[in-house]
Amino acid sequence: MPRQPHFIQPITRREMLTRCSAGFGMLALAALMGEEAIAADSAKNPLAPKKPHFPPRAKRIIFLFMHGGPSQVDTFDPKPLLIRDHGKPYPGNKPRVQFAETGNLLRSPWEFRRYGQSGIEVSDLFPHVGQCVDDLCVIRSMYGDNTAHGGALLQLHTGSDTFVRPSMGSWLTYGLGTENQNLPGFITICPTLGHGGVQNWSSAFLPAVYQGTPIGNASIPAERAAINYIQNPQTPRDLQRLQMDMLRSLNEEQLRHFGHDPALEARIETFELAYRMQTVAPELMDISRESRETLKLYGIGEQPTDNFGRQCLLARRFAERGVRFIQCTHSYKWDQHGDLRNGHASNAREVDKPIAGLLKDLKARGLLKDTLVLWGGEFGRTPTAQGDDGRDHNPHGYTMWMAGGGVKAGFVYGATDDYGYYAVENKVHIHDLHATILHLFGLDHERLTYRYGGRDFRLTDVFGKVAKGILA
Repeated sequence: MPRQPHFIQPITRREMLTRCSAGFGMLALAALMGEEAIAADSAKNPLAPKKPHFPPRAKRIIFLFMHGGPSQVDTFDPKPLLIRDHGKPYPGNKPRVQFAETGNLLRSPWEFRRYGQSGIEVSDLFPHVGQCVDDLCVIRSMYGDNTAHGGALLQLHTGSDTFVRPSMGSWLTYGLGTENQNLPGFITICPTLGHGGVQNWSSAFLPAVYQGTPIGNASIPAERAAINYIQNPQTPRDLQRLQMDMLRSLNEEQLRHFGHDPALEARIETFELAYRMQTVAPELMDISRESRETLKLYGIGEQPTDNFGRQCLLARRFAERGVRFIQCTHSYKWDQHGDLRNGHASNAREVDKPIAGLLKDLKARGLLKDTLVLWGGEFGRTPTAQGDDGRDHNPHGYTMWMAGGGVKAGFVYGATDDYGYYAVENKVHIHDLHATILHLFGLDHERLTYRYGGRDFRLTDVFGKVAKGILA
């Protein structure tokens, strides 16, 4: 007898939801339990690696901070009309609020040349960086809100020029943790102590474990910069461990009696991290085993490149070991209100070769593809003259550049006006820069929040949009 065909009885959408409701409930329960597990792990170890919101393009960032404000029209933003109209009045309206009065247009003392296959123009101040131009994404349309160094530094580092807020390094470490549990997630090498000082690498109201760890400061040569109290030759390691265990037990007993205390919990983790760092940090800070070729690449052992070259090499070594955010500061030298020709030339000679060395070294080691390098200052400078040979502060239009970490290479984004005073095309505010950096790390800047004082805070506050045009 032939087999009768089997027909599947269709079901309604309501019946399907009824039959699957238990499965949906289990999915929801699994998600909640997963979130609770992540939260528990974070409470136990706040520096543990955390999952980003979406697949990241960058794993770590090296910020090369040029404290003082390099001039965009003398470095990476050529202006032919500035040359043509040298000595004439600026034809547009100057900002309503200016840091100081300036005069007529001042042409750049340096020539610009095209480099690489991209043909991006770079001034003669940066011949070594010019050779790496095909790896750069040059943003010529940056702008901020503050004309003074203190406020501008705070806005660049924290997103706010008026209030104490966590720095971007702290936000990144809070959002993603760090890949090396024996090192801090956020390190700042030879940071400036002025213009906001420690607030520029502070965790503010975020737990203290996310604050930046300074190595030296701007008044100490990089050769002598060290992590304070990293070694204790008077106390053997086993005795230190006993002391740490006793201290931890006392602190945990305090927590059991009085409940959640973020400051105390962060202090416990900081003590433990400092103990673990003793075995890793001294070797990492010792560059004597680097090859002669590597030292030469960074300009170490040469003048005037030795100091910043050491910072850049340390940054590469920390990046290799999984540190999330590393900052190198060239401080405080780029503020040429006068003597622009000599000041900018001297500054560039100190940093040009080390920066190029860092880019080449990262690329050769396969690190550049997921390491974001950021270069720039707190603002730019006016195309008009201050005195005979100087430029004033200008936050209204200036240049920063990125490399690696998922940005377009050999690419120019945005533009200032014909004289380089105002950003006019594809403008990128500091908030947009922060949103873009977080995006490259797989973080949605609107979702990366921390509740404090009755409201949710974020790096970009209520502003910021991702500059999608620079994404590779």
